[in-house]
Amino acid sequence: MICKTSNPAFILAFCMALAAKLLAVESTPDISSVPPDLQIPALSNDLPSAGKRVSYQLFENTPNVVLYLPTDWKPNKKFPMIIELAGNGNYKNNYGDTSSGMPQDSKLGYGLSGGKGYIWVCLPFLNDAGNEVAITWWGDAPKHRPDSTVAFIKRAVPALCDRFSGDPNRIILCGFSRGAIATNAIGLHDEEIAKLWRGFICFSHYDGVNTQWPFIGADTTSARQRLLRLKGRPQLICHESGSQKFNLQTTRNYLKSSGITGDFTFLESGFRNHNDAWLLRPSAARITARKWLEKVVLNQVEIK
Repeated sequence: MICKTSNPAFILAFCMALAAKLLAVESTPDISSVPPDLQIPALSNDLPSAGKRVSYQLFENTPNVVLYLPTDWKPNKKFPMIIELAGNGNYKNNYGDTSSGMPQDSKLGYGLSGGKGYIWVCLPFLNDAGNEVAITWWGDAPKHRPDSTVAFIKRAVPALCDRFSGDPNRIILCGFSRGAIATNAIGLHDEEIAKLWRGFICFSHYDGVNTQWPFIGADTTSARQRLLRLKGRPQLICHESGSQKFNLQTTRNYLKSSGITGDFTFLESGFRNHNDAWLLRPSAARITARKWLEKVVLNQVEIK
């Protein structure tokens, strides 16, 4: 931002406003200031069972998913399911936040459930051939087409429900960063995949806000077409606190400009970090997110 004026009063006011913004960012708590009260179970290659997080191959010649069955899981009872999509890999910022892009490093679902009551599955983004994990975006660069990942999810979700007593009417799609964008860009790619979900949780970024992301369909028109497929399904749209470039207000402005009304709930994490580990810590925002999840899973969502 450049200030072009010689008016002392204006310059002073401008500088004070800029300083206030910078101070607000720096005074926002870091997740390191709050010890986690949840520890995600170690990943193993064991057979799936209650309380275990395992690397599990759903289909031949496809990458493994990361499956967690809750501590209260029983094969003869239907459980709601949280499907999670990871952020981009090769990411690190000045606060020490990192992202590997791998499903085994995702954290939202465990923080939301506390390890009980929900089957939690972290799915990979796939390359064009569908046989390797895409660490950044989806498909192969530079096009980043969603086709293989969409096809995999369409197969994976019903298979998971059949094998592990997931309730197909109570499935939540959530994601962090790249995964947050993908909740719409992938999860609402067409009518068939859109029908899988009861609701959506997007943490940090939102499909359509930035049209410069390097994937096919990042443009405003395509993003709006995907929004039309929500049809009454609720979304919890979360963001880290204090960000000046991408934040809840930019998402609100985008949704307002789209002309599409929906069941949107907005929530700041209370931390400055671009990091899905915030849900492993106690906070007012986590309480709100869990209440939203419980309400959506227990109540019948009206699909318009």
